Amino acid sequence: MSWVARTVSGRTGGWLLLVLWIVLAGVAGSVGSKLSSVENNDAQTWLPGGAQSLQALNLANEHFGSADVSDAVVVYARAGGLTAADKTAVRADVESLSRFAYRGPVSGPVFSRDGQAAIVSLPLLSPQTGGTLTAEVKNVRQAVRAGTPAGLTSYVSGPAGVNADLASSFSGLDNKLLLATLLVVAVVLLITYRSPVLWLLPLISVGIAVEVGSAVVYLLAKSSVLLVNGETASILYVLLFGVGTDYGLLIISRYREELHRHEARRDAMAAAARQALPPVVASAATVTIALLCLLAAQLNSTHGMGPVLAIGVVVTFGVMATLLPALLVICGRWVFWPFIPRYRADAARPVAEHRAWSTVAGLVARRPRVIWPVTVLVLGILAVGITSLHTGLTNQQSFITAPESIAGEQVIAAHFPAGLSAPVNVYAKQAAAPAVLAAVRSTPGVASAQQVAASDGWVQVNAVLTAQPDSPPAEQTVVRLRQATGGVPGADALVGGQTATTLDTNNAEGHDERVIIPLVLAVVFCILVVLLQALIAPLLLVICAALSYAAALGAAALLFHAIGHPNADPSVPLFGFLFLVALGVDYTIFYITRAKEEAARVGHRAGAAGALVVTGGVITSAGLVLAATFSVLTVLPAVFTVQLGLLVAVGVLLDTFGVRALLVSSLTIDIGPRIWWPGRLSRELGAEFTAVRVRSRP
Repeated sequence: MSWVARTVSGRTGGWLLLVLWIVLAGVAGSVGSKLSSVENNDAQTWLPGGAQSLQALNLANEHFGSADVSDAVVVYARAGGLTAADKTAVRADVESLSRFAYRGPVSGPVFSRDGQAAIVSLPLLSPQTGGTLTAEVKNVRQAVRAGTPAGLTSYVSGPAGVNADLASSFSGLDNKLLLATLLVVAVVLLITYRSPVLWLLPLISVGIAVEVGSAVVYLLAKSSVLLVNGETASILYVLLFGVGTDYGLLIISRYREELHRHEARRDAMAAAARQALPPVVASAATVTIALLCLLAAQLNSTHGMGPVLAIGVVVTFGVMATLLPALLVICGRWVFWPFIPRYRADAARPVAEHRAWSTVAGLVARRPRVIWPVTVLVLGILAVGITSLHTGLTNQQSFITAPESIAGEQVIAAHFPAGLSAPVNVYAKQAAAPAVLAAVRSTPGVASAQQVAASDGWVQVNAVLTAQPDSPPAEQTVVRLRQATGGVPGADALVGGQTATTLDTNNAEGHDERVIIPLVLAVVFCILVVLLQALIAPLLLVICAALSYAAALGAAALLFHAIGHPNADPSVPLFGFLFLVALGVDYTIFYITRAKEEAARVGHRAGAAGALVVTGGVITSAGLVLAATFSVLTVLPAVFTVQLGLLVAVGVLLDTFGVRALLVSSLTIDIGPRIWWPGRLSRELGAEFTAVRVRSRP
């Protein structure tokens, strides 16, 4: 890192870096803003290639022309029963809605047995008209309401309505999310630095990193190298602001410390860069490689998220490691006003600016064998909350507030078989159609079934389930349908549709958790071994990270119940683990590398305690920034983003104030120099530590 230190602190190097990043940001600004235009949220881009629901979808596209088709279900209801005028209006809608139907007729009306509701269904979305599904659903809703008699309620639901409502709920939120994240980071930095100017430098640097990172991702996604969906784009902005600010806080903290030791600010930055950049590099490498572990995922959306976020982290590291130091040197000491760090000839030891952390470090150093068992006990108690965590969301449970399509599903479930809004699609060879239809009808959980199409030697059978779409009972029925139809000779049956897609998605996410979580832990362990040149410390830190995640997940599960969304999206535990372990290890790396540095200089116990003093403030600030940025996800209308934001925020705070400040530091002190085994430092400090312990005995 010496050449980087010389470049960022040099008289010409800093200005060249500033000009370079300004030019790149100017070019990237107009490109990165187009990221939402390359998002792909089609089912084919989410499901694993071997999923039966994807195979069914591909078969439907090939033989039944179902590509770009999504079924809308219009439901009408009147509490006192449909009137003659209501029924006339519903039949009129069948005619008027035909202009929106794509590759199929309008079906219905079907009236409920209780006489209070009716449904009409139609296929939507014709790319030939240049429209979108959201626009088509909006047009259908306007057409239905235009002819609805007073007192008759109507809802457009079904897969088309749900997908359109989901897209509408996120429409225009990218800019709002970015602005909210920007404001949160600005406020936390302003409080942290207590300076009217200094907070602008890391914020400007992070902003440029987000612009350049978004542009790189956009260009790669446009070239079909990367897969980007709505969730990935939202998380990308939050992640880059979080990690970028963390790196900036560490660099600024070390630079401020060195300004007390060096009269020339360029010398101070050169020293700060040499000491601060190695742990920042290790941190960025840990996060990047951990994100690339997502390439082992079966689920395409998860598989594609890894490289997108990893590229963003690499770009952010490059900006924060070069542009921010250059800006700090160019601006000079005054940027810290009113708390300008002054040169002190006697500043041989680190300058502790937070007395509170001196108190904490003193307590940890005196009672390590009491503190770490108590901390483990508290974390263990929180981890028990995992037993209350249930994964799996229906359509209704996926939204924070119920849109029209969900209200329509509820009306359908009240007056018809609950699965009528999204039938299961069964495809089979035409020669085996009678046997397949009989097998479907005899399957428990199926309310009704009928053959709806035949083409190219294949038939499509639609099965209406008794359970609501995407619910666990509906998924179990899909499993039974696959078993029943799979046993029909020569049928080559495939079961697809909305509920089948959810089932295959959940199964893939379960596989991804079992594969990726151990892989990420192994990656983190290997990076720590290389960084610390030890085995005991990396093993200890990985165990602490796993315990921290378990406690965070347990605490978050209780919060999910408290906010009225007890069921978690199946992907929340995996993504929460990834971000908490990869980012949480950042703070441990910042502490443990400083502890090793100080131990080599002043001895193990004093070094471990001193490292807690000098890193306590900056790591706390970094944790608050990261928790605040991820909490911004809670403003989005999807349960997934709200739960992920809460989980990461809670986990980061636990890691910052509990795991790193108390557990890791007390274990480091209690284990002694053996923690650096088999490295050279464990041998050099071993004799000193043994002598100290002997003298301390009564």
